[in-house]
Amino acid sequence: MNKKSNLLYHLYFGAFLFYMFAPLAIMGGAAFNDNKLPSVYPWKGFTERWFVDLMNDQVMWTSLRNTILVALAVVIISLPIGTAGAILVNSIAGRVRAVLYVVMVAPILMPGAVIGISTLLFWNNVSVPPGLHLSVLGQVSYIAAFVMLLVLARLQSFDQALEEAALDLGASHAQVLRRVLLPHLSPALYAGAAIAFFQSIENFNVTLFTRGTSNTLTVYVFSKVRSGITPTINALALMLIAVTAILALVYELRRRRQAKIEAAREAEARRAEEAMAI
Repeated sequence: MNKKSNLLYHLYFGAFLFYMFAPLAIMGGAAFNDNKLPSVYPWKGFTERWFVDLMNDQVMWTSLRNTILVALAVVIISLPIGTAGAILVNSIAGRVRAVLYVVMVAPILMPGAVIGISTLLFWNNVSVPPGLHLSVLGQVSYIAAFVMLLVLARLQSFDQALEEAALDLGASHAQVLRRVLLPHLSPALYAGAAIAFFQSIENFNVTLFTRGTSNTLTVYVFSKVRSGITPTINALALMLIAVTAILALVYELRRRRQAKIEAAREAEARRAEEAMAI
């Protein structure tokens, strides 16, 4: 890389970081500005009252609780559905596989409003009233596809001979699934659970049509914006970013620690093999 290319690379990288983090920095600053408008300009002094107002907002806490409950339910339902779909798609071949794959992935490509309206109409026809339970069912209808794609990618590296060997040794299909296949799929299952959780947390379109009279966090924020946005929204956003950053940091530290443990085990296994060879 020559000097000119290196300069362009650094300029591009700096512009990219600025584009990503400048709005977040302004939003974070506005959360501490003693100004009724959610802006850092004009600066009217440092205050923590927006965080105090947020803590006293019981509607927000109820909405946050509903959001977490819905997200956990979506994870619990999406994981088995997505995993079963991936195993099914991986076990067949030919045109049937292609058709089944397209059908299962199609919900990802649909607009959220379409999924929300169709979910509401379908379940109303079978006398199921709207509510958070309907939000869960609507979100699962497309979030399970994300889980399926992750598990399907992991299945590409699975050696089918391991299943056959376990069955030849007398294991039942349930034992093969529990002791051979699921341990291999565990990284994809963890990733699928995380994606399902965060997809549900940020979902708005499906939830808006199916929630009934209950609120979730995204709907609460939308209602606040409609009624007149205040810096409490900035305080809420700053808290969510802080929680997300802490979780990402914990995950990264845990991942590095696990990588070191696995590297140490591999090194110990190599030393044992070398000792046996001698």
